[in-house]
Amino acid sequence: MRITSKGQVTIPAEIREKAGLLPHTEVDFEFDGQVVRLVPAKPGEARGRGARLVAHLRGRGDVAMSTDAIMALTREA
Repeated sequence: MRITSKGQVTIPAEIREKAGLLPHTEVDFEFDGQVVRLVPAKPGEARGRGARLVAHLRGRGDVAMSTDAIMALTREA
């Protein structure tokens, strides 16, 4: 089995079925220094792209305006 240039690999159907890895299953990778393991993500830890982006941006704002002040600006015509 080979890893593609995009870092993708196909998990054989027999292994997916035995491991309960259905389509759209969120997974994590664990690495102990020698072995990489693919494991189902723990409930509540699965985050989509949008949630990861929000987490990345949280606390980075530098606007000294309140939410009410910003909303007032957006409502002015």
